[in-house]
Amino acid sequence: MIEVSAHLTRGLTFLAREVLECSVTFTCSASSTSVESLAWASAQLHCQCHISGSKVILPKMPADEKSEELEMLQSSVNTSLAPSRGEKGNCILSTEPKILFCDLKLKPGERKTFFYRETIPSDAPPSYRGQAVKYSYKVTIGMQRVNCPIKLLRVPFRVLVLYGLGDTSLLEQDDQAASSNPFLAEERTQNSLLDLAIQVLNTVTSRKRPNSYNIKNSDGSVARFCLFKPAYKLGEDIIGTIEFPAGCTVPCIQYSVVLQSEEHIAEECRRKPHQGVSMSSHGRHQEFCLHMSKSHMVLPIPLHVTPGFITDIVCLKWRLHFEFITAKEPLPDHVIPADQSESALWQGPQNLNVDTLVWNLPIKILPTNPMHASTSTTLVTKTPAAVTV
Repeated sequence: MIEVSAHLTRGLTFLAREVLECSVTFTCSASSTSVESLAWASAQLHCQCHISGSKVILPKMPADEKSEELEMLQSSVNTSLAPSRGEKGNCILSTEPKILFCDLKLKPGERKTFFYRETIPSDAPPSYRGQAVKYSYKVTIGMQRVNCPIKLLRVPFRVLVLYGLGDTSLLEQDDQAASSNPFLAEERTQNSLLDLAIQVLNTVTSRKRPNSYNIKNSDGSVARFCLFKPAYKLGEDIIGTIEFPAGCTVPCIQYSVVLQSEEHIAEECRRKPHQGVSMSSHGRHQEFCLHMSKSHMVLPIPLHVTPGFITDIVCLKWRLHFEFITAKEPLPDHVIPADQSESALWQGPQNLNVDTLVWNLPIKILPTNPMHASTSTTLVTKTPAAVTV
């Protein structure tokens, strides 16, 4: 009996175009009475796309029909390797299998480890669990004894996509600093893809460009909102200020801000012609602000969510959803006594005639260092991390 276990050496999260490394260990049971052997073992990675049939319809191409027939034929024969056998959805990306060994023999208690390395394709979609579309990745290790069915071991992992990674203009400012410092210049020549990605992310998300928005309804001015930068990384806090200056003519009683993702299905893939956008909320800030001159909001971006992306099927966008509860009639002022030794009690009205103002502000959410994202990545799979052959 041989036990096979596998794990990713760096963590569970990777950027597209990075090299993934997986160690695969074969251990012969100490209770075996003779030498155990395996005919071969191979490894490859693949991406499964699972859609909601009530929301998405995929146009079927002749090539897809042939691939489905081939997959069904392979799945019906236990001695043929089909890495996505038993998985939900369609396999939309699969790398060529790499042979780990042929004719492996292990003595009782003996152990051997093999390493599988593969570059994640640059056109790979990110890992995503939406309401209508899901993309999931796994490393599949296939192995077989002579004249026995193939056994599969799957290891899930997460893929993040950083668009514009090859755009050198994003790093022009850093290049100028590196050219004036010989130590930085030497480091730049040795940068890996991960180092370059981190530089791009830091350059884009560190740009402070405050934008102010005057919020009004049909009755007048309500508030002024200021957002300090337009792009954020996973795990960052979205910080903004909301001011209620003296010039605001509409009293604001309460406001709330919700971080939301928008799932847009491509027109040609919609099950219904007038299908709406699917919304998901990921954090909320709420505050009573009557008689306040200034307030601020903080919304943390979870590490496990998916940054904005687009594929042929779905487009994911992010926004801040604001709701302002405003009074339709003027409220009595809160009079502060001139003598500080005196106290005053302001009694709010028992009933208020209110209105709700809704406003959406698009924002950009980008990936983060994949090693940081791995700390909060929890991938669940029905297949255990080890199998017995």
